[in-house]
Amino acid sequence: MAVLLAVGGLAIGVIRLNGDGSDLLLVVRVIDGDTIELENGEIVRYLLIDTPETMHPEKPVECYGPEASEANRRLTEGQKVRLERDVTDRDTYGRLLRYVYVDGALVQAELVREGYGYVYSRQPDVKHLRDMAALERQARGQGAGLWGACKGK
Repeated sequence: MAVLLAVGGLAIGVIRLNGDGSDLLLVVRVIDGDTIELENGEIVRYLLIDTPETMHPEKPVECYGPEASEANRRLTEGQKVRLERDVTDRDTYGRLLRYVYVDGALVQAELVREGYGYVYSRQPDVKHLRDMAALERQARGQGAGLWGACKGK
């Protein structure tokens, strides 16, 4: 069963209520710390997070980028994920913009909590912004990950 989720008359996504795993998709490749490829060929860019670059064609590999990519790989590669949409469907590169869950845990939150990335918000996609900002403050305060390893952060 699928339910159309609407806010103020604006359709923002479909939630599948099958309970049989049919709403889960396999991650076949981790592109970098905040981007994955799914079994259906879709590329997913995580909402509310940015991680140091490792694959940008015009930028060098940034401090803690390889570690962020490896953390994302550890969390998602070969795993079935559930996607949650906010308001914006795709970015200018055609990638899906989603919150990504593995076993009910929000991947973005784990990456920010461990210091592999930082909060990157763009209106109107701010559904989990308050919680993510709190996790970033905690990671910064503890010097976790890139906050302790990289100058200028």
